[in-house]
Amino acid sequence: MAMLTVRNIPDPIHRALRLRAARRGHSMEAEVREILESAISPQGRMKLGSMLADMGRRAKLTEGEFAVFEHVRNKLPVNPPSFE
Repeated sequence: MAMLTVRNIPDPIHRALRLRAARRGHSMEAEVREILESAISPQGRMKLGSMLADMGRRAKLTEGEFAVFEHVRNKLPVNPPSFE
């Protein structure tokens, strides 16, 4: 992974960052990584797993409706792909 050094951070900013990290139980490095990641992440982007989990929560299937999935699910073991 790459490293980044930031120099000449004003004391009030440094103190605020240290306090924010402490309140959240993070190291200052972890807090800065999280801040940078959230600053550059695309807004409104949803990952596939999060989207599917959200759809499942909103569906509110009955036991009978859920049982249909168990009935039609392919229960055969999956063989790993061979690259030979």
